[in-house]
Amino acid sequence: MTVSSDDLLAERFERCRPRLRAVAYRMLGSRTEADDAVQEAWLRLTRTDHGELDNLDAWLTTVVGRICLDMLRSRDHRREEPIDDRPSEPAASGDGADPEQEALLADSVGLALLVVLDTLTPAERLAFVLHDMFAISFDEIAPIVGRSPAATRQLASRARRRVQGAAATPDVDVARQREIVDAFLAASRGGEFDTLLTLLDPDVVLRADAVLARHEGTSALRGSRAVAAYFSGRAQTAAPAVIDGAAGAVVRTPAGKIWLAVSFSIANGRIIAIEAVADPDQLRELEIQVASA
Repeated sequence: MTVSSDDLLAERFERCRPRLRAVAYRMLGSRTEADDAVQEAWLRLTRTDHGELDNLDAWLTTVVGRICLDMLRSRDHRREEPIDDRPSEPAASGDGADPEQEALLADSVGLALLVVLDTLTPAERLAFVLHDMFAISFDEIAPIVGRSPAATRQLASRARRRVQGAAATPDVDVARQREIVDAFLAASRGGEFDTLLTLLDPDVVLRADAVLARHEGTSALRGSRAVAAYFSGRAQTAAPAVIDGAAGAVVRTPAGKIWLAVSFSIANGRIIAIEAVADPDQLRELEIQVASA
């Protein structure tokens, strides 16, 4: 049986997919958008004369970077009005490296860093993520952002200073996380707006995946007042859970199936990020342990 060139191309792409998805997730902070970016890279590859590509992984990384940069710029354009005004509403690196292992390493970075990355400009974020997290040279990054290598280095340096200066120390004790999340859920159920404010960091970010965003009308909220207003009076049926090793909550259908998972990132005793996932494919990727009654 012969293997077609299309099959070989698809096989090579699948080997690159874990690393590409990790790059896109660090750029976009959304699993769903990351998958969309990687899929768009595949479509562009199928329209390209791939026989002339000397380094497929490097080419795909560059393409994913450009796609993510466009998505970030489009996102910024759509957010010309502060989201807090609408409270009602995750080139290749060194030779021989294992792309899947690199992807797993990248995914060890939590929501706390994503919160800081959201404060960067799209070009700063791309330069920092590709260089500092995936060891791509400034010479290769420069054409993506349309700058010289020296200017691209400055972008990454500026981003690095902001990340190092703003990064909070995560609370890794699950018992302590559980106390804060339980207090948050109780305040949410009771509509205790002021209590919610005490549990939320002033710059907290709430992210919803594409499935939930279609239902709720927004994919992100920023600021403690907007997030507190959103959750006040909610969480009536939320149950405590451990999600990917950290305290979280889930909501089930009447039949008992989990349809929503909410992850919390906590630092210095306050919630700094919340990620809500309703996409069935994404839910299957999460390790969820629901607390016993």
